[in-house]
Amino acid sequence: MIELQQHQDLCRQFATLLSYPSKSIISDATTCSADLKLVSPEASTSLESFLTFLEANDINRIEEAFTGTFDLQSLCHPYVGYQLCGESQQRTMFMLKLKDIYQEYGFVSGNELPDHLTEVMRFIGSISDQECRQEIIQDGLLPALAKITLGIESDGHPYVSILNALQSFLTDTASPVNERLPDERQKECLS
Repeated sequence: MIELQQHQDLCRQFATLLSYPSKSIISDATTCSADLKLVSPEASTSLESFLTFLEANDINRIEEAFTGTFDLQSLCHPYVGYQLCGESQQRTMFMLKLKDIYQEYGFVSGNELPDHLTEVMRFIGSISDQECRQEIIQDGLLPALAKITLGIESDGHPYVSILNALQSFLTDTASPVNERLPDERQKECLS
């Protein structure tokens, strides 16, 4: 079973890889792939495909692929709330709830909206409350990732491999919540 600290580190690493590409992206992907081999070999294999793309291209091409995937294709927008609710009042409520949760845990989000995939991954990588982590992963991240991945037109697209790696990692390491805490500890993070 994966240790909490290891899971948090990998969540933050994925957040970095799914952010706008920096010059350190190859190094970041190499580290993440090596760390993944220990906990999710399938995810590591998917990430290696992304690493191959990174190594074969310069930063301009990597930035172009990122922008073309997440900014220009509406089906692939990296916003969990958008993927779950569309552009609706429900998404607004979802983002407000996320902001409340972030504040409750003392998490300071970056420049993106609270439902941006990288912000949610950074949050998961910063808290230890297992119930909240599980609920966000099971009810938010995994369904959103499935929709984002379906929105990418080509199986050979470089960002399909990193999204598949993240899905595999979260599926392999995030067990469903089978037992609820006592009533005084129950909380619905996303409802």
